[in-house]
Parts: sequence; structure tokens; C-alpha cells
Amino acid sequence: MSAPLLTSLAEPGGESGGDRPDALTVGGRACSREELLGAAGAVAARIAGAPVVAVRASPTAETVTAVVGALLAGVPVVPVPPDSGPAERDHILRDSKAALLLTGSPTGSPTEEDTGPAAPVETVPVDLAERAAWSGPEPDPESTAFVLYTSGTTGAPKGALISRGAVAADLDALAGAWAWTAEDTLVHGLPLFHVHGLVLGVLGALRVGSRLVHTGRPTPAAYAAAGGSLYFGVPTVWHRVVQDPDAARALSGARLLVSGSAPLPAPVFRDLEQLTGHRPVERYGMTETLITISTRADGERRPGYVGTPLSGIRTRVAAEEGAEIGELQLTGPTLFDGYLNRPEATAGSYTEDGWFRTGDIAAIEPDGFHRIVGRASTDLIKSGGYRIGAGEVENALLDHPAVREAAVVGAPHEDLGQQIVAYVVADGVSEAELIDFVAGQLSVHKRPRKVRFLEALPRNAMGKPQKKLLPPA
Repeated sequence: MSAPLLTSLAEPGGESGGDRPDALTVGGRACSREELLGAAGAVAARIAGAPVVAVRASPTAETVTAVVGALLAGVPVVPVPPDSGPAERDHILRDSKAALLLTGSPTGSPTEEDTGPAAPVETVPVDLAERAAWSGPEPDPESTAFVLYTSGTTGAPKGALISRGAVAADLDALAGAWAWTAEDTLVHGLPLFHVHGLVLGVLGALRVGSRLVHTGRPTPAAYAAAGGSLYFGVPTVWHRVVQDPDAARALSGARLLVSGSAPLPAPVFRDLEQLTGHRPVERYGMTETLITISTRADGERRPGYVGTPLSGIRTRVAAEEGAEIGELQLTGPTLFDGYLNRPEATAGSYTEDGWFRTGDIAAIEPDGFHRIVGRASTDLIKSGGYRIGAGEVENALLDHPAVREAAVVGAPHEDLGQQIVAYVVADGVSEAELIDFVAGQLSVHKRPRKVRFLEALPRNAMGKPQKKLLPPA
């Protein structure tokens, strides 16, 4: 049984994670853990008893204070992306039935920016100077900590219900896998409305007692200047870091570089190792499951692999007979409690025997190492009787020195069923050269049949390529 979610915040351990004036730094603003607890206690006192609260999740100390205050009071938190448009904000606020919106805004009056077009919500400003001692009872570990909105292939975003116990179990498993302790300084600049930036990147540091430096934006210069021992980034961040060799070399004194939220291209993996001396740790997770698979701080790290299941997690691949890849399914204590007000969607996300269907295509090696091929809906290509993972072809393209970005999809084809189409950002190379290059790296049937050149790939806030936004093949 995991300890209460925020126990270590009130009782920080270790010299580096104790009550130091810069225990938490977000966007250049520093505070001690005692100051955070006092300000969060004031938030808890103001919102106690609310059924659910939304938090405008900008990269600020006010956001962290709001989230911690709500968790102290046992009120579920709905993070709202600060750059979301009115329609998205309105859907999140209405669907979650949030009665309050916590924000760093200095006024208490709702605005179009904070509320969306018509959502009936009261805006509550968070003041870091306020103090209150919170002595309420510890919430039930089975109660909801977060309602995290995640977009599927169709329809409006769904609210995933994440329990306090699931968060605690996941953070404890990751602390063990990454040897993450109070002596670490965690550095990242990831958004505070996703699992990666908020749950791992804030609550993880608070739970283990480590110092946290949130850089505001995840720029190579900010990462280099932070002096951390543990760094979190998404592949886009790490790609930008290796494009700045001086910044990359400044990370050589770190203990661990962690990449997630999307597959890390093999060339970026190799460049990080060459420039920093570190082979990065990769991990796999989803909003609905939190982080479930990872390579270890003291274990082997292979390009293109996300490691083995964390403590308590079981995995399996549902593959067609004779196929090496199939849908990844899993079970364990970190799974969500369903989609808010969507029982049919919840039921549809599980197999008949109770395993969660990730929708991701994977392969499991004999030694237990997992390789994620991509999403079943966009990254499993069936061409000429072969089942081909888009990620393998993308990595082969990225190995070409002229290619900076690559995304691969399957497009309808009369003879093959689907043909492989590559979208690339590249200079000084032709379509035929790239097709031949991939054919020389992989099996010939895995080569692209068409290559389209773009100025940039469409990406979301976490840097993931948005294949549905690519132009027609």
C-alpha cells in the first residue's frame, strides 16, 4: 500500500529536497516547500467541499499551488490548457461540471480567456502570499485526484478519472526504476496539463522530496543553465538539445535523461549519448494508464525500446497468428477508473477478461523489452500482406543525414491494400534517394512508395506529430 499522496510534502526528506528557499522554482519564481504548503493550505481552505475544480494550467507557481491545494482538500483537479480555444475550454468546464476555476489572474471575475464562451464557472485567484495551515483528513486513496482530458480518434475529448492511489503507485514505481531520491534536482519545461509535466514532473518531485526547476519553456539554454541531476523531455526537446552541442554537453553532469510522450528517434538517442555521455531512459504511458513501462537507471537502454513493465504492471500483445506485432494490453494499479460520464467508452477500452486496450501496436522481445510501433489507427500499415510499423520506417528515414523530421502513414492502394507514404522535412535529397535508402536499411517491402516534402510536420503541445493533419497523400 502506497503512502498518502502528499505525505512527503509536509515531511520533506533529504538535504536537497528539504526546506530550502529554492526547493521549487517555476518560470524563475522560487519558493520553499513550507511556503508552498502554506499557500496551498489557503487554497484548500477556500475550496474545501467543492465537487471538482478546474485549474488554468499555465507554467507558473500559482498552478502548482492550486493543484496541491486541491489535492490537500481532496477535490478532483481538472487541468485546463492555457492555450485552449473557447470551444475546448467550454467543453472541459461543462463536461467536468467544474464550479470553480483556479487561476493566477489577479481578479476574481471570470473572463472569456478563462471560462470559454458560456461555461458557468466562478474564477478563484491564487495568491502565493496567502497562508493557512491545513489539517483536514487524508482523502481516500481510491478517490479521484485528476480528471485529465484526452482526445481520441473521434468526438470531443474525454475526461479520464485518475485516482490518488494510482498516482501514488505510479510515482513510487518510477522512483524505484529511476533511483529518484530527495537528493536529485529535477529539471523540465513541460506543459502542466499533461501526465508528463504535471503528475511526473511536479507531483513526482514533491512526493520523493527532490528539488524541482521548471524552466517555463524547455529550451536547450534553459536546460543547460539549470544544473539538474534528472531531466525530463519529449523527443522534440531532445532533438533541439542535440542541435545545440554546447547546451547538450552542459548536461553531461546529470545523472539521468528521461524521454517520453512519443518515441525517441534513434538518431537523437545516439546524438545524446555522443554529446552528453548518457544513454537516455525511455518510458511508455498514456493518460488512462499513467506510466507503465520504462528502462531502468541501472539497466540496459536500447534505442527504440521503452524497457520492461514497472512494478505491479502486467503486459501482453494481442497479435494475429504468425505476427510479431499487435495491440499492447495491460493491467495494474496505475490504471484509470474510467471516462467521466461515458460508461460505453469505458467498457470499450477493456477486453472481455479485463485488460486495458492501449490502441498502441507493440512487440515484446524474449527478454521482456518492449518496442512501441505506433497507434493502431495510424501506425500499423498492412501492405501487400505484410504488417509494417510506421515507427520503424520513420527511424530509417531519420538515419539519412538530410532528413530532419519524418512521419509515415498508410494510404489506400488498389493492389497492396495500403502503400507506405512518407512525409519528410529534408534538404538536398530526392524522393528516389530516400526510397532507396530505406530499402537498403530495412526489408524492401518496408520502403515508402511515395515521399512528400514539407516545411514542417504538424505537432501538438507535447511535440507529437499529428498525422491526421498531414496533407492528402
